[in-house]
Amino acid sequence: MSVHSARSALDDRIARLRQLSHDDTRLEGVLLYGSWTVGEADVHSDIEAYLYIQDDRLADFDGPEFLAQLAPLQLSYTNMYGILAVVFDDLMRGEFHLTPAGPGIDEVPAWQGMVHLPRPDDAVLLDRTGRLTRAARQLATFQPPEPVTTAQRLTDELTNWTLMLAHVLARGETARAHALLHTVIAPQQLQLCRLLRNSTAHWLTPSRALEQDLPDTDRHRYVTTTAVARDQDVRTAARNSWRWSRDLAAEAADRWTVHLPHELHGQISSRLNDPR
Repeated sequence: MSVHSARSALDDRIARLRQLSHDDTRLEGVLLYGSWTVGEADVHSDIEAYLYIQDDRLADFDGPEFLAQLAPLQLSYTNMYGILAVVFDDLMRGEFHLTPAGPGIDEVPAWQGMVHLPRPDDAVLLDRTGRLTRAARQLATFQPPEPVTTAQRLTDELTNWTLMLAHVLARGETARAHALLHTVIAPQQLQLCRLLRNSTAHWLTPSRALEQDLPDTDRHRYVTTTAVARDQDVRTAARNSWRWSRDLAAEAADRWTVHLPHELHGQISSRLNDPR
């Protein structure tokens, strides 16, 4: 499938969702989110939306049945986050929140700082009352994280989780240390790095577009924190990770009012057998 046809397929699916939603009176509103709404959709993009269902119709709304009208489903289930996840017959993925309209639309403005909808009127596929459009328009202006409190939280998180990493390695749990390093510590390092580089557009998924968003030096440091799940490789990556965390923390402390527990940092280095 060509890039053009794949993008057209996503556009066509969104147009079909718009029409189906208008025809189904159980729905009060539909709001898209994700890469399409920020102009970053490509051949690999999913379709992601909130389906705001009339409060008294939620119990009889069959999500898979409704979505099967978009295209045949190969997979449909409620994922670990309570979201209806589907795979269509062309391998396009979809994530759909089945949400009661009353409280669901009211909470949309609270997403400020987490969700950015630069074209809110395009993201709203259905709005029978005007409530959803008014709420979505409050997300039109990008709000980066507040730097000082965010930097303090991230440096504290990295300190805490790296100490746990040191304990797990001392216990000899290589696989667990590998998972902790890559799934817990690395995302917070990347967030702190993005904060320092003023590159927070992909804040919730900080590894997204890392190759385009961050300088070569930061990407190199990130690579040194990765490893296969072999004991010595994970230990080396853990030491490299902690060195990078400390460098990022020191940079944050120089720029903002961030407190660093230097004695504790030194103790963690010793636990990781890092002579620094």
